Order: sequence, then structure tokens, then C-alpha cells
Amino acid sequence: MEYTKEDLIEAKRQIDSTLHKLRETINTFESKENSERYKSQITLAKRRVRA
Repeated sequence: MEYTKEDLIEAKRQIDSTLHKLRETINTFESKENSERYKSQITLAKRRVRA
């Protein structure tokens, strides 16, 4: 399958947006008062960023 330059630029923009949202989610959960309560959500978000 062939992709245009515009397709690839849009794909990169979408990936960057998703990574930004995941990193913000991690920061939000880690800054909560009882962050241990959100350990599974933090782990999931970190694994998604690594993937």
C-alpha cells in the first residue's frame, strides 16, 4: 500500500497527539494524593507509550 506524504504527516501528528495525552495522563495520576490507587492505570499508560 502506498502512502502520500500528507498521509504520513497526518499519521505522525496523530501519534504525537496520542503520546502527549498519555504522558499527561501519567502526570495527572502520579500527582494525585493517593497515586498508589492508580497504579494499574499508570502502568497501562506507560506501556502504551513504550509500544
